Amino acid sequence: MNEFPLVFLITEDELDLNDLVNRITLPSTGAAVMFTGMVRGETIRDGRQTAYLEYEAYKPMAEAKMKQVAEEIQERWPAVEGIAIVQRIGKLVPLTPTVLIACTAAHRDSGVFDAARYGIDRLKEIVPVWKKEVGSLGEEWVEGDYIPKAGE
Repeated sequence: MNEFPLVFLITEDELDLNDLVNRITLPSTGAAVMFTGMVRGETIRDGRQTAYLEYEAYKPMAEAKMKQVAEEIQERWPAVEGIAIVQRIGKLVPLTPTVLIACTAAHRDSGVFDAARYGIDRLKEIVPVWKKEVGSLGEEWVEGDYIPKAGE
């Protein structure tokens, strides 16, 4: 059986996007799909300016949930060869990458695009990461959509 590289990490360090994709690339890899979330400097819909975001997480629980997301991806898209799920925490200014979801596979038509999309959507849904937005309208904690179910 081939090695299945997995990276799931909460970090205060700058995200090295190339290194993270390299860590999940195998000799058989022909496709890598990466989603990177960034800090917006302005929100077009309401004209709000963002000075910075502050991300916080309970690392043991967040990394366990990231592992769960990776396992769900593996189960749904068995052709995926590697998965990286990384969330940066701390004070982050506009134009800074905050999150990376990357999936690799032998071919682009193997579900790798859908797997990466699922990864970011699921991360936002179940991984306990909190975000405070600081900007022109003051500061506020931005609520996510996740409400834990019994046993989660």
